[in-house]
Amino acid sequence: QVQLVESGGGLVQAGGSLRLSCAASGSILSINAMGWYRQAPGKQRELVAMFTSATNTNYADSVKGRFTISRDNAKNTVYLQMNSLKPEDTAVYYCNAAVTLLVSRRKFTSWGQGTQVTVSS
Repeated sequence: QVQLVESGGGLVQAGGSLRLSCAASGSILSINAMGWYRQAPGKQRELVAMFTSATNTNYADSVKGRFTISRDNAKNTVYLQMNSLKPEDTAVYYCNAAVTLLVSRRKFTSWGQGTQVTVSS
């Protein structure tokens, strides 16, 4: 199985920055996609930023120019640098990874436990 361990959430004022980290562990043959979703109260979970390949990334329109996703392949870790935070960014942020397991070769989608990001005005 795969575990995703998230860190970096917290409380910041509007205009501030946070950096989220997500480390994938387990017997992983390959990571096919990895990134971040978020869910605010009363809203659907939405894609924030995702590596869909080694080089391709997708961003939600609402975060383009403010958020940057990066990865450290040696650590099976993705990061989300969030700058110019707005109250509308307040949500639980979830790491997501689509992997192929090393032993079984099964494709598996894993979710992190979520980390709260709160932006005050």
